[in-house]
Amino acid sequence: MADGSDKAVENGSLNSAEAEKPQIEPIRLPSVEEIRGQDIWNNCAVRSVVSGVMGGGLGIFMGLFLGALDNPLMQEEMTGRQQLIYQAKQMGRRSWSSAKAFAVMGFVFSAAECVVEKARAKHDITNTVVAGCATGGAISAKGNTFFYVFLSFYRAFLSLDLAKELHKWAGKACIEQT
Repeated sequence: MADGSDKAVENGSLNSAEAEKPQIEPIRLPSVEEIRGQDIWNNCAVRSVVSGVMGGGLGIFMGLFLGALDNPLMQEEMTGRQQLIYQAKQMGRRSWSSAKAFAVMGFVFSAAECVVEKARAKHDITNTVVAGCATGGAISAKGNTFFYVFLSFYRAFLSLDLAKELHKWAGKACIEQT
């Protein structure tokens, strides 16, 4: 008897679980505000500036963190106040330097990716690879080193081949599971 009542309770809970399943909602059209927001975000200039600002913010925090880790060379000879001033100056210098570097990286990468995406009319990994090459080339151009540009292109093609192989492997794995 106890087994029969347990089964009845289980069946009751299954029926209530089936009844609680949410109904599939119909597809709704985006509102005018949502369309305007998408149009603004799809502008390459807006996307690049926002990425640059966010990169700068990240650089500030990275600089604050890394600047706090710097130890003065003559720590034993400095008073506590001198060490505090030294640490504050180092954190400020590191923050400003990192903010500029991350802002440029974010701006260039986002601009390159957006322009390539608009030109190709596709949203895939190739856009990211090309943008990475352009960013690496732009950053290394300041140092006038051809090696970094070559290395960034080489790594981009390797990652593109790796992405293709992963896509093939994922497709085979999905076919084998079915």
